[in-house]
Amino acid sequence: MKTLELLNLLQEHQDKSLLFEFEPGRYVATNYHITEIKNVMVDSVDCGARPDFWRETVIQLWESPEEKENHDHMKAYKALGILKKVDRIKTMDRNAVVRFEYGNDNFHTAQLFVNDVTFTNSRLIIKLATEKTDCKAKDVCVASIEEGAKHAQRCTPESGCC
Repeated sequence: MKTLELLNLLQEHQDKSLLFEFEPGRYVATNYHITEIKNVMVDSVDCGARPDFWRETVIQLWESPEEKENHDHMKAYKALGILKKVDRIKTMDRNAVVRFEYGNDNFHTAQLFVNDVTFTNSRLIIKLATEKTDCKAKDVCVASIEEGAKHAQRCTPESGCC
């Protein structure tokens, strides 16, 4: 999901409670806050020595231990208001991919991507998921199982594969 898509989604469903499902059937607690929004620029080189660049909007969710008795989820309009305020201070790239940073005592801290969105009359549910790491230079650096030994000999600093 891109930043613009998230802003539009929150705008369309302002009156709904905003829930985050971080694993199937497991939700960020009702006492969550949006504690930080990061405009991230990733400037990288993959193991095939190919440069890459992209932007992300990372939204950090935190469960307040002092507010465990809060049983009402944040409304989408409040989240939208937070994002708009941040955007006035530090402009968000509307084309940047959105990730949510979250963790608690029972779930490791991770940056999660938006896997799906559902809604009812009263709820907007953003379904999050983790991504496995992957090699972006498979065509250059990853050999088939049959070529494993031959590949190991080819993968030297001069080969174009880190």
